[in-house]
Amino acid sequence: MKNELKKLREKMEEYGIDVYMITMDDEHQSEYVGAYYREIAFISGFTGSAGKLVVTPDKAGLFTDGRYFVQAENQLRDSGIDLMRMGEKDTPDISDYIYDNLPEKGCLGFNGRTVAYEEARALLERLEAKNVSIMSDRDVPGEIWEDRPGHDYKKIFILQDKFAGESAEKKLMRLREKLKALNADAHIITMLDDIAWTLNLRGDDISCNPVFLSYLLLNGEKTVLYTASEHITEEVRDYLSELGVELCEDPERIYEDVRALKGKVLIEKAKTNYELVSRIPSDCRITDRLLPTTLMKCVKNKVERENIIKVHVKDGVAVTKFMYWFKKNIGSLKMTEMSTARKLHELRAENEGFTDESFNTIAAYGANAAMCHYSPSDENDTVIEPRGLYLVDSGGQYYEGTTDITRTWACGELTEEERLHFTLSVMSMLRLADVRFPDGTSGVALDYAAREEFWRRGLNFNHGTGHGVGYFLNVHERPVGIRYKIVPERLDSYPFHEGMLVSDEPGMYIEGSHGVRTENLILCEKDYENEFGTFLKFRHLTMVPIDISALDKSVMTDNDIRLLNEYHKKVYENISPYLNEEERAWLKEATREI
Repeated sequence: MKNELKKLREKMEEYGIDVYMITMDDEHQSEYVGAYYREIAFISGFTGSAGKLVVTPDKAGLFTDGRYFVQAENQLRDSGIDLMRMGEKDTPDISDYIYDNLPEKGCLGFNGRTVAYEEARALLERLEAKNVSIMSDRDVPGEIWEDRPGHDYKKIFILQDKFAGESAEKKLMRLREKLKALNADAHIITMLDDIAWTLNLRGDDISCNPVFLSYLLLNGEKTVLYTASEHITEEVRDYLSELGVELCEDPERIYEDVRALKGKVLIEKAKTNYELVSRIPSDCRITDRLLPTTLMKCVKNKVERENIIKVHVKDGVAVTKFMYWFKKNIGSLKMTEMSTARKLHELRAENEGFTDESFNTIAAYGANAAMCHYSPSDENDTVIEPRGLYLVDSGGQYYEGTTDITRTWACGELTEEERLHFTLSVMSMLRLADVRFPDGTSGVALDYAAREEFWRRGLNFNHGTGHGVGYFLNVHERPVGIRYKIVPERLDSYPFHEGMLVSDEPGMYIEGSHGVRTENLILCEKDYENEFGTFLKFRHLTMVPIDISALDKSVMTDNDIRLLNEYHKKVYENISPYLNEEERAWLKEATREI
């Protein structure tokens, strides 16, 4: 058992806490968080980006989803913590697990700043029959974390209108119009990407996510940005002043200022922390709904769309050069997962406007690729052999947009199973990108196009098929997604409309053997309009070849072959002008008709 777990239980006993729940969230319900908030990794050793840890005096359970089962099983070994495989039939819901382990009139503890209000409310409602008390004002793991990292504040910078496509002044005006239509007197935004988008500001507080820790409050005619003074330059101070945005350089102040709110307050309870909502006066009328800015920013404007198309050519050149380099050198040059990830980063960094990766590169060889969100490290750096499959899932942050691409390719000889699974992922990605559908269709209706060939063979992949993507913002963005069942807490089942950007990434994972995934980003565009309404289609943004040497052509239909050939023709047309003669000759062969 880990010593940190023992210390946590000692603190729980000291405070009279029977069950303590630890999340992976920060005060803003961010998917990725800074090192300061990685309490689950501190207590358990699990380093995935999704999960909750529930601790009792005699047992503990880490709840995570299918992306992390293999990783969690390895990292939790001998920790004294059970892996709770969310979504599997024998795994209880986390609220049931807490209910079963809380005694009558017991005490549940959690940090109210890192749990969304709606999540806490639903949990407390489930526990009501046991008449339990809660302790939400203590960060108990933080009290025992002696060398806890601090906040890594970086300077905020302004995103110019030539990249943003709309001024912050106009965005604030549009937002206030929406508040007026909803009769809202005040509005609280805690989602970091929504704040960054609204104000056309970017930061670097969270690795790979160009956001900054902050809160935004619109109260009457006043707009206040709460953020640490370490963020602010004189340029940003003047910019905010010209926008009419007041600057409070003590972010803790918002927890007091909300106590003075009056009238109707618009918030999204599922994305605002429990502590903040609990401080809103009881005589205020709360309107709980999806943040207006979330819907505004997910529909990319004309300038954003134009930039996104351009940046995917730029990014595609880097990834294509990487694929060429890899294919040329496999078997003759020693390659490891880390060395290849570094090579890809170097090629991306040569691009003008590149600022960072959009997430830590997943470079996974062989059995490691069966872990969907595996990340290599210097301590766990597998040598890539000239056989089997290599998977690289990566992306870049540019002023012109955010990219996310996965390619799997053959390093040498493949088994029949590897070849089949690779072919199915390619077919599925292309089929989903080729669908036509009425405006307002949800991703739940589209998912079958990607899973049909898997399901016909009794196969499945344990993650969503697609997620929304931000514009020079978070690589995972609400409120759209593509999956075969609604997962309420992910808030990604909103209907599709023109201008929305989403990933298309089916895959297959065989523990102990291999993993494959093929991912393009696709942009939702208008196709045609008739008496039945407006119909939409997707446009391929990602421009990188697919490894035709790994295909089992006998599995593919004529239509699958047509879709691949048409896609490869676009790749060659877009990428070849930026390659040298040798690279161009290789790309010509790599994108030939099959």
